[in-house]
Amino acid sequence: MRLLRAMREQGVDARMLVMHKSGDSPFVGQVGPAWRRKACFLAEHARIFTANGFNRDTLFQASIANCGMALSRHPWVIDADVVVLAWVNQGMVSLSEIARIKAPVVWVMHDMWCLTGLCHHAGDCIRYKEECGYCPLLASNYCFDLSNSTLLRKQDLYRKKKIHFVAVSNWLARKCRESSLLACQSVSVIPNVFPLSDFRIGEKSGRTVVMGAARLDDPIKGLGTAIEALNLNAGIKAVLFGSIKNESILSKLKIDFEWLGPIADQSRIADIYSHADVVLSASSYETLPGTLIEGMASGCVPVTFGRGGQADIVDHLLTGYIANYPSVEDLARGIKWAMAAGIDPEALRGSVKEKFSADAVAKKYIDLFKKILS
Repeated sequence: MRLLRAMREQGVDARMLVMHKSGDSPFVGQVGPAWRRKACFLAEHARIFTANGFNRDTLFQASIANCGMALSRHPWVIDADVVVLAWVNQGMVSLSEIARIKAPVVWVMHDMWCLTGLCHHAGDCIRYKEECGYCPLLASNYCFDLSNSTLLRKQDLYRKKKIHFVAVSNWLARKCRESSLLACQSVSVIPNVFPLSDFRIGEKSGRTVVMGAARLDDPIKGLGTAIEALNLNAGIKAVLFGSIKNESILSKLKIDFEWLGPIADQSRIADIYSHADVVLSASSYETLPGTLIEGMASGCVPVTFGRGGQADIVDHLLTGYIANYPSVEDLARGIKWAMAAGIDPEALRGSVKEKFSADAVAKKYIDLFKKILS
């Protein structure tokens, strides 16, 4: 939605199709009837559930795009000069349907799914460098499993259909170059649009570290590691937001802290950042961590591990601290450094404005469209 607005402000007749529409924007349409959306969702997950040995824990970490909406027949798609695909999984669009789109396709990658067999984040698995198989998400012990067959379907699509891929971080682009699927494909790096105007710099406390996520105790987010690092910095206060399944983990915090629970109101999140001094991320990997950008737009010094697109956001020891993964001690050093760094909050805001503002990102896409169409 942010990209749609940014492109329209630049004079592009951009429109967006979604599975579930809320609001009354005339530039947003819903594709397909509700019954078909539900049927495709169930069909995809039934196939994955069977292949992974009926394991619910990994069910939504995989997608196979075997079923979806009739996207290519929608009037907006038929009339389009360029079709931009974003996150189209969970039964929205099938691989075969993408092949039917007549216009050039730009596929924006928000995770690793386009370059793997079926996972959205490969973690420590490197099977995507070959042809997948032996998939950890499936607990598979043979090479010709569902991850391999899905990879071969993607390979066939990429061979038949001209697609220009966009990675939202340089880290993701490097993963593309390592993969068997995208090593020889056209890949650009264009970051996400972030609404910097929604964030402001408020009065700082001089001791507050903020950390947030939709689900704070998702294993990827590294909450346990963050708690250990925070405990090594006496005299600070931690402000946490996001859902937590097992709240007992917070009992391990030995410093002053406040957990605010899940927050949907963006203005409230902006207010939290505005009074914080440091924004912390302890994730094991992130494609392009938005909390760091939001925090910096609010004048917070970022402290993070570097397993992902963090280096696109943070200049180590200049605008923030990138700790050695998975060192708790180095993450704690980063928090201590950030508290004493004395970096001008306006300089932090200016750093992300230059890279992630709506104007800057929209112009990069427009240049890409012109290149493709010429």
